[in-house]
Amino acid sequence: MTIDRTTLRWNGWGPVKQPDAIPDGAAQWDWISETLGLARLPVTKAKPLSEIRLAACRLSAETLARLSAIVGANQLRTDDYERAFHARGKSYHDLLYVRAGKLDMAPDAVIYPRSPDEVLAVVKLAAEEDIALIPYGGGSSVVGGINALAKSLGGAVVTLDTTLMTRLIQIDKIAMTATVEAGIYGPALEEALQKHGVTLSHYPQSFQYSTLGGWIAARGAGQQSNRYGKAEKWLVSAKLATPKGFWTTEATPASAAGPNLNQLVAGSEGTLGVICEATVKIHEIPARKDYRGYLFKDFATGVEAARRINHAEIPVAMVRLSDANETYFFQAFSATSQTSLKARLQRAYLRFRGFGDMPCLMLIGHEGERETVVWAQARTEAICKSLGALAIGTNAGHRWYHGRFNSPYVRDPMMDRGIGIDTLETSTRWSNIGNLHKAVTTALTEAMNANMPAEGGRGLVMAHVSHSYPDGASLYFTFVFPRQLDREIEQWQAIKRAASDAILENRGTISHHHGVGTDHAPWLAEEKGPIGYELLRSVKRELDPTGVMNPGKLLG
Repeated sequence: MTIDRTTLRWNGWGPVKQPDAIPDGAAQWDWISETLGLARLPVTKAKPLSEIRLAACRLSAETLARLSAIVGANQLRTDDYERAFHARGKSYHDLLYVRAGKLDMAPDAVIYPRSPDEVLAVVKLAAEEDIALIPYGGGSSVVGGINALAKSLGGAVVTLDTTLMTRLIQIDKIAMTATVEAGIYGPALEEALQKHGVTLSHYPQSFQYSTLGGWIAARGAGQQSNRYGKAEKWLVSAKLATPKGFWTTEATPASAAGPNLNQLVAGSEGTLGVICEATVKIHEIPARKDYRGYLFKDFATGVEAARRINHAEIPVAMVRLSDANETYFFQAFSATSQTSLKARLQRAYLRFRGFGDMPCLMLIGHEGERETVVWAQARTEAICKSLGALAIGTNAGHRWYHGRFNSPYVRDPMMDRGIGIDTLETSTRWSNIGNLHKAVTTALTEAMNANMPAEGGRGLVMAHVSHSYPDGASLYFTFVFPRQLDREIEQWQAIKRAASDAILENRGTISHHHGVGTDHAPWLAEEKGPIGYELLRSVKRELDPTGVMNPGKLLG
């Protein structure tokens, strides 16, 4: 089971037919204008595909015939819609180009193989004819990871879409592993697994429109990664089609036979080969789930609670801490939060309890056997209350859980009204969380305010701790700003550069789970160091000597 591409937005997020996440005339628009210091919001609709002219296909008739012979004529596409859909990913940066109709990066053809053997044949043909080959799953990359870059100016590009490769090959309930083809979307994967009473429980925000292979390629993290792990933790083994042939990584539970090569596959971003199949760790479907909220008087105290929960080795599924700006934004963004009597009474009560108007919300999730969940919830609540937190019950947890995939739908209507909204993420040790949070917030704020449109305005930065570990945690930033419509690419580049520099200068990683792609590649060499960076380049040269696999990504 896969998703018909024609039902999805080629220049935005989600289905073509979907309700507007922020309807015209809604009170939220007035609040957004006021928050960003704008007297009015412009109309900046995306350019329709019918008004865009794509470059002619650069593949010869002979090459197209060879590709068609591998997969069949119906699985080789050269129409404008398929090429436009596969031109770029879903980052704010990508959408600036796509919405403006700048599709010079569109692939010359899109090919849909249905088996690893077909994938390998396509990979070998690309290497033989020196054609850039872009592995593509759900296309949800937000770092330029699947953009259709040629090897050189004027070179041909083929995008290889894996989403017809969706078989659940094997479930081993003794070892608790499953082997699955890499093109399967998140919902289809969970449906297939849960029919057998098991789950992977990898739920990134892009879950509805991202694939197993993409999660592995970017070292992705699900929202419940505290319990189930990031991709590199649940990956047991992978089968890749490379220009040198099939490469299957080791699958034993533990080994001292040199470095574990799965760690090269996780995060390889299609630069070493196409992930065709993966064996992953699975779990029994949890008997109980408990998600609830706590309010802290400040961010630092909430961070300390998250650290103590991790060090107490309590089996939590999720610990998510929003800073004061994010807590306030999502409360105020609610259509009723500013007018309802209930909301006013709640704010008055919080001030009475000493929480002021800007508390920080922590959401804690527990999943597993009933007895374990009850015990773990009591332990986490005791830690939170010992640090002065106010327990606010399960309503906040339920609202988040049932709307946890909704945030990406807000971006399209915001971009239709001249507003930029982007995200970035990093991680660092517990002792450095406060410093990194402040440094990146300051860098983003200053860069946004230095790159405002002529009519003025201001930016808003918010952040949350999204994933945590015994030694540290990730920080996930969202920033919203009025766009400089006459130089919006340069505006984004200035903001991104300032934030990325601040991350490395303050001992963070350039990416915790989004990957590197093109957007983070300029900072990778500094993070890895000269020896580590050259080691990665050597692996790339060994597996892909002609450099056709996803050129320009990861290693630049």
